[in-house]
Amino acid sequence: MTDTQTVPGPTWQNPPAVRRQQILRETRTVAVVGASANAARASNFVATYLLASTGFDVYFVNPNATEILGRPVYPSLDALPVVPDLVDVFRKPSDLASVLDAVLELRSSDGARPRTFWLQFGLFDEALARRAETAGLEVVMDRCLKVEHARFHGGLHLAGFNTGVISSRRRAD
Repeated sequence: MTDTQTVPGPTWQNPPAVRRQQILRETRTVAVVGASANAARASNFVATYLLASTGFDVYFVNPNATEILGRPVYPSLDALPVVPDLVDVFRKPSDLASVLDAVLELRSSDGARPRTFWLQFGLFDEALARRAETAGLEVVMDRCLKVEHARFHGGLHLAGFNTGVISSRRRAD
């Protein structure tokens, strides 16, 4: 390969930050697919944050659990008592297509559907994103819902962590 050649990469891109912020502002209900009762799992950490630091109504989906963080857990998306605005997915890449199938089947009695299909860090599938968008879903991939929410609501620096620094000047001792 010469210096002038480029390696082809994905052509699909996440919505820009302003749109992701708007998605979160418009979201009222979140289903966490693949939620875990294990406090060492990322899904548990994110779930804890969502319950403590957001106004979202949060629902957990995991066929192998009955309660997480004192909340009921549903075996599948179609078992939820509501149709969530946003479906946040913590599943292995080979499970993503079936999760999307389940999301696309959700409809409330008044015809409401989920609006956003959100895949956590490490999950990216361009073909899946295009399929979801063709079906009318907004898609965010390889982004953490907790990190994005905290970033847009003052809990994180744009780099993804809270620096605690307000000024670049050194504090006088």
